[in-house]
Amino acid sequence: MAEISAKLVKELREKTGAGMMDCKEALVASGADMTLAVEFLRKKGLATAQKRAGRATSEGTLAAYVHMGGKLGVMVEVNSETDFVAKNDQFQEFAKNIAMHIAASNPLGIRPEDVPPEVVAKEREIYAAQAKETGKPEKVIEKIVEGKLKKFFEDSCLLQQRYVRNPDITVGDLLNDLIAKIGENISIRRFVRFQVGD
Repeated sequence: MAEISAKLVKELREKTGAGMMDCKEALVASGADMTLAVEFLRKKGLATAQKRAGRATSEGTLAAYVHMGGKLGVMVEVNSETDFVAKNDQFQEFAKNIAMHIAASNPLGIRPEDVPPEVVAKEREIYAAQAKETGKPEKVIEKIVEGKLKKFFEDSCLLQQRYVRNPDITVGDLLNDLIAKIGENISIRRFVRFQVGD
């Protein structure tokens, strides 16, 4: 087993915000490969998040972000299991960053099922018409439409969007990482985005 230097552990910790022991474990498991270690931590975060997913989140905070000299504003509600976590600095910062992300990326909903069915139907119709133009068989057209819809959800659903402050991860990854670090179920419950003139 390769000796894992403190410098490498520190570097991974700075990159991911994970605990020292978790970083060391990830580096050992990945043979000191930084990219694989980050992936290891992300998977561990996802596993932790899935374990906690069923737990009720009835505490939390509201975060607001106002931009463009008062022309654009966002309010988001982020929930946690306990009031103790709701007051945690990391949790508060996460909520503020999510409000800022929403201001920048203008999602249609938190997850695909939040997007109004009529919007999805309209997108599907547009993609089908575009695909038919190619003259490809019906089966291929269906695959093209499904692929474009998947991309549409990635662009328009908050948890699937690339995080504006780090496009290497999605907002969902960021949330799962926080759940793993804090050890409680956390959920983004709702948001509202106001833009003057809209």
